[in-house]
Amino acid sequence: MAMTENESGQDVRFLKEVGMPRLHKVIFLVLLAFLIALPFMVYPIFAMKVMCFALFAAAFNLLLGFGGLLSFGHAAYFGGASYVAAHAAKVWGFTPELAVLAGTLAAALLGLAIGSLAIRRQGIYFAMVTLAFAQMVYFFALQAEFTGGEDGIQGVPRGDLFGMFSLQDNIALYFFVLAITFGGILALYRIVHSPFGQVLKAIRENEPRAISLGYQVNRYKLMVFTLSATFAGLAGATKSQIFQLASLTDVHWSMSGEVVLMTLLGGMGTIFGPLVGAAIIVTMQNYLATFGAWVTIIQGVIFVLGVLLFREGIVGVISRLLKRRL
Repeated sequence: MAMTENESGQDVRFLKEVGMPRLHKVIFLVLLAFLIALPFMVYPIFAMKVMCFALFAAAFNLLLGFGGLLSFGHAAYFGGASYVAAHAAKVWGFTPELAVLAGTLAAALLGLAIGSLAIRRQGIYFAMVTLAFAQMVYFFALQAEFTGGEDGIQGVPRGDLFGMFSLQDNIALYFFVLAITFGGILALYRIVHSPFGQVLKAIRENEPRAISLGYQVNRYKLMVFTLSATFAGLAGATKSQIFQLASLTDVHWSMSGEVVLMTLLGGMGTIFGPLVGAAIIVTMQNYLATFGAWVTIIQGVIFVLGVLLFREGIVGVISRLLKRRL
């Protein structure tokens, strides 16, 4: 049977929608151009910190925003990878890329182990299980010899990228971090828009129906949990190279709370929301540091106002007004 003109038009429109939408391409290109220029406008260390937490928030958003799973223990993967990467660089003499890779793999294995147990529970019980495991990781980091206890691992060498390019200069290190962060965010974008990502959204919206359609829901949950932990570990391992330090702050429960705040403030279930949320929170922490402990109170007020005024997050509201997915 010959294809009708209407059917042909629908196929053409479908093909145009496959891949990255033009708006997203423009946003990514503008973002890349901005990030390339950023270290020449602000302190490079601050810019790198923003990028690390943007990747961390994007990784968490994969689990919460697209998988529908709330974890209170993502600091375990972020901080755990930080410790492994720092130890690998300082004690084992790994080059920066290998140290980051070692930390990322450690976070992936930790996520796989914890996730295989946590996914057996749902809702608040799932969240509490992740928090309990994260606290175990925290106390392990506090007691273990190689972590340095309360002092952490200090004086982590930046080393030479691939054994050839020195990362002692902040600008050189910045572009190494930029490559990791931007590549990680693009990878997360691809995961979300893959068939795997579509199944995740189906499970998030209606798990019983997904089960009735034959999907092995727990397998998908474990996969997204492990992937989220892996990218969180990538962010943590990179952070240890920037600050040349791995400390208990990275595995503390408050770090898990911060990434939840970043994701909700920016827009849960959006691509660019966690990036905006991370930029806002890190900027507040940096420029309001003179207020001391009041920074936490100010963050709480802003979060309350954000929830009241932007219930879908900042980017979520913009997306609804533009009627375009962001």
